Amino acid sequence: MTTAIEHTAAVRATGDDLRAARVRVLRGPNYWRLAPVVVCDLVLGRLEGVPTTALPGFTERLIATLPTLHEHPCSRDRPGGFIERMWEGTELPHVLEHVALELQTLAGSDVGFGRVVPSGDPGVWWVVVAYEEEDVGVACMHEALALMRAAIDDTPHDVARVVADLQALHDTVRLGPSTGAIVEEARRRGIPVRRLNAGSLVQLGLGARLKRIQAAMTDRTSAIAVEIAQDKDDTKRVLANFGLAVPHGGVARTLAHALDLAADTGYPVLLKPLDASQGRGISGRLDDAAAVRAAWPATSAVCSRVVVERYVAGRDYRVLVVNGRTVACAERVPAHVVGDGVRTVRALVEEANRDPRRGVGHSNVLTQLPCDERTVAHLATRGLTLDSVPDAGDVVYLRATANLSTGGTSIDRTDVLHPDNATACAIAAGAVGLDIAGVDVLSPDISVPFRDNGAVIVEVNAAPGIRMHTHPSEGTPRNVAAPMLEMLFPPGAPVDIPVVAVTGTNGKTTTTRLIAHLFRSTGKVVGFTTTDGIYLQDRPIMQGDMTGPFSANVVLSNPAVEVAVLETARGGLLRSGLGFEQCDVGVVLNVTSDHLGIGGIHTIEQLADVKGVIAAVVKREGHAVLNADDPLVYAMRERTPGDVALFSAADVESPRVTAHLARGGIAGVMEDGRFTLRRGRVRIPVAAEAEVPLMLGGAARYQRENVLAAITTAFVRGIPYDDIRAGLLSFVPSATTTPGRLNLIPLRGGARVLVDYAHNVAALAGLAEMARRLPARRRLAVVAVPGDRRDADIVASGRALAAFDRVIVREDHDRRGRAPGEVAALLADGLRAGGLADDRIAIVLEEEEALRQGLAALEADDLLVALSDEVPTTLGLVGTLTAGGDA
Repeated sequence: MTTAIEHTAAVRATGDDLRAARVRVLRGPNYWRLAPVVVCDLVLGRLEGVPTTALPGFTERLIATLPTLHEHPCSRDRPGGFIERMWEGTELPHVLEHVALELQTLAGSDVGFGRVVPSGDPGVWWVVVAYEEEDVGVACMHEALALMRAAIDDTPHDVARVVADLQALHDTVRLGPSTGAIVEEARRRGIPVRRLNAGSLVQLGLGARLKRIQAAMTDRTSAIAVEIAQDKDDTKRVLANFGLAVPHGGVARTLAHALDLAADTGYPVLLKPLDASQGRGISGRLDDAAAVRAAWPATSAVCSRVVVERYVAGRDYRVLVVNGRTVACAERVPAHVVGDGVRTVRALVEEANRDPRRGVGHSNVLTQLPCDERTVAHLATRGLTLDSVPDAGDVVYLRATANLSTGGTSIDRTDVLHPDNATACAIAAGAVGLDIAGVDVLSPDISVPFRDNGAVIVEVNAAPGIRMHTHPSEGTPRNVAAPMLEMLFPPGAPVDIPVVAVTGTNGKTTTTRLIAHLFRSTGKVVGFTTTDGIYLQDRPIMQGDMTGPFSANVVLSNPAVEVAVLETARGGLLRSGLGFEQCDVGVVLNVTSDHLGIGGIHTIEQLADVKGVIAAVVKREGHAVLNADDPLVYAMRERTPGDVALFSAADVESPRVTAHLARGGIAGVMEDGRFTLRRGRVRIPVAAEAEVPLMLGGAARYQRENVLAAITTAFVRGIPYDDIRAGLLSFVPSATTTPGRLNLIPLRGGARVLVDYAHNVAALAGLAEMARRLPARRRLAVVAVPGDRRDADIVASGRALAAFDRVIVREDHDRRGRAPGEVAALLADGLRAGGLADDRIAIVLEEEEALRQGLAALEADDLLVALSDEVPTTLGLVGTLTAGGDA
């Protein structure tokens, strides 16, 4: 027997054997976690089954490279637990999980969830880790693999550079402090949040309730008000018209004009660009014409129109006004250092910039102190240089302005702001027309009324930064995001729209369309998604399979939508996660054998776990509508935080429903051939099965589940009984309302063609049963199933179709990896196993020719069932081939 080390040496495994077949991002609740994750499909090659103890020096090198791994408790709930696991021997996917998480932590993300799962495919593992910033999560997964390969091969790896790059990436992609503060408060309030781009454009709320923000600017912010605020001269004129104190001055395009204005205004003056922000180009105090000439080039380079105004001495204050109410005040102090009599200005700046709170840009609590040409120029006005040694206690300012973006700091002064000044600032914001405004004030003391100490309002800013209020350098932090959200969503106002998610193996599209129809019947604007497209009301917006997160986002981001009904398939859940965080109603119809062996889902129990995500994301005040007849679906009641409503298509009330009703629960059931809603002992008959168009006179018994799920959903959402009944009776299956689902087309002589999308064993069995119940002299079928099913499933599909009198077997254009004729042969085997004689089976691989032969075989009162994956094409062919009298 060989040891693991001997085995490793024998195969000469290296880091090249460790690779990612795929790294994908799941942006919403998913199979592994009800929050976003990055998933790596990890291929180990010759390292499969090789523990860390069988890789000489690997653990030592990895710990030396990334010593902070000591902090990981792993499953032992104590620091160092993961290190112990590596010394004892753990497999490499588990190591990748922890290294990827640690790199994210070092980059600045607060993450802890990780999981390693066998994919079910030979040699492939799923390594699943949480992320806060998508780009950072993906980059850390790749960098973790590179680091591990270097540790295996004993090659150098510059981890310090990698971490620095990841930190820079994190700072680049994360929300800025203003947007981040608003988003954080929104989540605390239960307001849905959707990031709309790589920047700071964010949607709050859903559908018709949505609002959009970008930093501290909202979709209510007036464009005219922003234009006024950007023009500093216009701002002063508007404020002066309201009787507010502003500094005197004017606008110059030339140096000569600037000198004239300075002379008229009286020195000292200052220059500032007409429409700049963040303190760019502002000169500081200028005491004479020579100073104006010296400052002109820098200011005019920012904007050709330059404001020349009287310099007003005083402290620099920013007052924040939201929705006409003053909510915070901060004193802004220019970037500075304090001398110690020993170190130079340069050394003091370098020391201050080691503060971990300081960084580059707005994403940090404090910005790095500047040490550039503008710093040198400003120091020169005081006769200093970067190499000067200030006396102990001497404050040395590095900028003339107090903007936080240039290293300034803030002191909260909200509690000392004089009420009259608060009112004046609110008037200033209203005068300009801003819903959120940052009013800049120069005043010797903000606690004294402006009129008593010569204070002036110098600017009113749109989209003001709120970092100085939420994270002041000194004083009390102010939750200024709260009044912003209360402006957008007043207390008691709804923040989202009803979201209904529908999943299951069969019946999803029909149920989704019926639920949408029931809501639409009440006058609501409904957006819904199905396997054939995205719809607004009954108008198609996009065509194709739209059952994933992209299509959900299209609906939930549409401000016209008042109700969203979203068909949700397993594929999107596995590839990308859900496109929403929560739903008001989660409908799970059934779980039967379909798509097994694809995407790592090999058992029906795993498939149920995937579909059970819908039950798990139901809101606490919402409802999970579950099939009581399906044990896998019924078990999902344990996963949902919401209330449970059941439905059962059985003719006799099931014990599960009986017990549920005894507890006062809600259920949709069949009673004496009628669709009936129950709440405890209360019975509400809705409609007889025979009068519901979707049931085709009672022949389509498999539609019972769909109808019951839909009317139960409508009931728990408060749709009145009369509207439920009217909507149910007006929903007629057709190529328009339910394309590819029970599209029954009458032909001459009483013959009929039924086009349907059924493509798995359960659906095909239900369709065959329905065909037997429909009146017909003969029942013919043109059939196919997708090639990505297991052989056994294809054979079982054929067996389910053996009840037809004659079957033509074709194949889809996309055989999904199968050889020509392979799927057809398996289907034919199933038909024979089901008892259909060879002379009643024909194999015609090409779809149009198969359909043509099926139509040609039709005689009076016959029924032809045509299975289709491309429904519009099939419906078009039926129309074309029958138009000339072929049938």
